[in-house]
Amino acid sequence: MAVFAQSAPCWVDVQLSDLEAGKRFYGGLFGWTFRAGDGMPFADAYSDGALVAALAAKQDGRMPTTWGVYFSTDDILATVARIREAGGQVITEPVRAERAGVLAQAADPGGAVFGLWQAGDRPGFEKQNAPGAFCWTEVYTRQPARVDAFYEAVFGFQGTDIELPGSPDGTREPEAFRVWSPAGTEPGEDTAIGGRAVLTDAFPEMLPSYFLTYFAVADCVRTAETAVRLGGRITAPPLDIPYGRMAVLQDDQGAAFAVLQPTELRA
Repeated sequence: MAVFAQSAPCWVDVQLSDLEAGKRFYGGLFGWTFRAGDGMPFADAYSDGALVAALAAKQDGRMPTTWGVYFSTDDILATVARIREAGGQVITEPVRAERAGVLAQAADPGGAVFGLWQAGDRPGFEKQNAPGAFCWTEVYTRQPARVDAFYEAVFGFQGTDIELPGSPDGTREPEAFRVWSPAGTEPGEDTAIGGRAVLTDAFPEMLPSYFLTYFAVADCVRTAETAVRLGGRITAPPLDIPYGRMAVLQDDQGAAFAVLQPTELRA
């Protein structure tokens, strides 16, 4: 079982109105298999027998249909205290999930929601950075300076600013982007575990700050086509970036996520 570094992304789950429909969609898209929770309204997702995510039935219809990311912590109470000190909001106080671990939910000063996980018997992913599994996360915000300072204070992230190129046809402008490296590592793209993007005027004014979860795939174009066939949507079509080929999709219930075909898997 993997042991996660302090503040590394270690888990993702999605809140859905229809759990069975979610299993059909993600099973068809990523080849996931599922194991139902013990008397609980959720299902663990497995890729090639390795635990990669969970699907949960919403307990309140007003909850957003969304993917959530969790960051590892060795001391969830201390992390919650830092969140408050740095100007964030604690949404769900730490609660024990039986022997699996302790979780909490919070929001950064820009309003993006994320989770904390202090591992017990379950550290988190059993597989990542491989087709069918989590590979990246990034927060989209309209308050980059304030949010950068928050994550540096709470998690000890070290930021590296890079500029992503615009598209050759001019339909996408160059984009300012920051990648995060954990404390104690050499900052830079080689050690990055997540990033921060800016919500520019190109995004709808009412769009709130949010985290976008990426899953690695062997074929980005085929995965996007499969998502549509399964009832989902393509919100950003396949695009070549310095790290591979990516697309942003929605499942058949509206939860947004991204897929990335890493450069080494491109033909």
